[in-house]
Amino acid sequence: MTQPSVADVRAAAQRIAPDVRRVPLHPWDDGRIFLKLENLQPTGSFKVRGAANHLRAVVAASGRVRGVITASSGNHGQAVAYVAQRLGIPAVVVVPETVNPLKAARIVGFGAELIRCGTTMRDRAVLANSLAQERGLHFVPSFDDPFVIAGQGTCGLELADQAPSLAAVVVPAGGGGLISGVALTLKALRPKMKVIGVEPSALPRFAASRAAGSRVEVPFRDTIADGLRGQTPGALTWDVTSQTVDEFVAVDDAATLDAVRRLFLDGHLVVEPSGAVAVAAVLSGLVRDRPVAAVISGGNLDPALLSTLFPDAS
Repeated sequence: MTQPSVADVRAAAQRIAPDVRRVPLHPWDDGRIFLKLENLQPTGSFKVRGAANHLRAVVAASGRVRGVITASSGNHGQAVAYVAQRLGIPAVVVVPETVNPLKAARIVGFGAELIRCGTTMRDRAVLANSLAQERGLHFVPSFDDPFVIAGQGTCGLELADQAPSLAAVVVPAGGGGLISGVALTLKALRPKMKVIGVEPSALPRFAASRAAGSRVEVPFRDTIADGLRGQTPGALTWDVTSQTVDEFVAVDDAATLDAVRRLFLDGHLVVEPSGAVAVAAVLSGLVRDRPVAAVISGGNLDPALLSTLFPDAS
């Protein structure tokens, strides 16, 4: 697969304009941190950027698509379902058995067929690819795809325009689509700006791969950050991040949940754990560069989890 360029990111910005919002960069914590509020996207996460770019490019190239299918922990599935509905294309989304019920309900609400399978990314990817062949559906990758990466890069395009003097941008790293797109864009437009990736300490796939000098698979361990449960970087996202990301750091579930609480209480923001890891890294002192922006990648917080964050509330 060919790495996307900044020209591809700019083309993506034009292509996805009907589907996404230019979300604000919000000062927080007395202005010491800036928050890129991707939780305000129509589907509640940044994923709509990549899904819209991939689907609109495919439809433009083929003229007609019988239907689409994807594998997702939830947010990418919502994005595919949302864009497919807007394009009038049937969609199927394969999710884990443990999927956040809010995300599942929204996938169905966007008109997609929901199929539950296993608990790991591999489980659902195998089934989704099998069903794609069986039903003649187009498979929409969640991260390891040039169109998806270019779409996610439009977040970096906005950051470069909104805050050109940032010292660093901190980005959640799951499969790597978001951090790849943001990093390749910022390194081209704002080369002095550091890009720092954040992973759950249970699954530090990018840090382990960087230490090994090649892609490695880490053993599966669960984490509260359900959107960041991958065990290995994508082939393309590994290539991009190897050239563009300055550093990867890891945060544990306790720090992540503390960031979710802080954002809710002090920022009046509903943020899911996967979306809060960048803030957790800053609050934990793992990122000391200032001024710094943290990408809030998603806000689809399970209501059941929200109630556990404040057990003494009445």
